[in-house]
Amino acid sequence: QLQLVESGGGAVQPGGSLRLSCAGTGFTFGYYAIGWFRQAPGKERERVSCISSSGGITDYADSVKGRFTISRDNAKNTVYLQMNSLKPEDTAIYYCGAIRRDICQGNPYFWGQGTQVTVSS
Repeated sequence: QLQLVESGGGAVQPGGSLRLSCAGTGFTFGYYAIGWFRQAPGKERERVSCISSSGGITDYADSVKGRFTISRDNAKNTVYLQMNSLKPEDTAIYYCGAIRRDICQGNPYFWGQGTQVTVSS
């Protein structure tokens, strides 16, 4: 069964940090690019960051460049999103999605269930 499970969300004050994890099971994790997406209330889902299957290529939305870092450990079938200098506008449900190719092109083939991130004072 193809599955992605996110963890690491929570509530944090502005300027704080969180590290999200996305663990994959039931498929050859190292063959897939993995993206992190988020959806805030009343807004469309947007791509935050993505990493190629090997980890050699990454991209970021302009809104998070310099604050977020994506990485992966294929031996652990896990992708991480380190989020620093968090802002209230980062509040959203964060999802990871598996793209069925080695680079970050196209939409995810399947998704995790999401993890809530709330940035508030």
